[in-house]
Amino acid sequence: MMWYYGGWGWGGWFVMTAVMVLFFALALVGIVALVHYLTRDHRGHQPGPPPPSGKNGWGGRRAEDLLAERFARGEIDEDEYKRRLALLREQR
Repeated sequence: MMWYYGGWGWGGWFVMTAVMVLFFALALVGIVALVHYLTRDHRGHQPGPPPPSGKNGWGGRRAEDLLAERFARGEIDEDEYKRRLALLREQR
């Protein structure tokens, strides 16, 4: 009976419960992270184009640069490239 008066009382139970929940939560997160790391594909692969970002949605790249990339990839032919480039330069 001395434990109730000299120990932590109910406060000890609350602290012990919180520490136990925290321990098991950290253990679970560690196991999930380990499984994710072990099942991830570690082989290098060619990254695709960067995702759009920035104010204009294209990471701040100029329209002429995008047009030149499309021409280099063969998405548009030379005539269309020249026509669109002239149109872009007129708008400035």
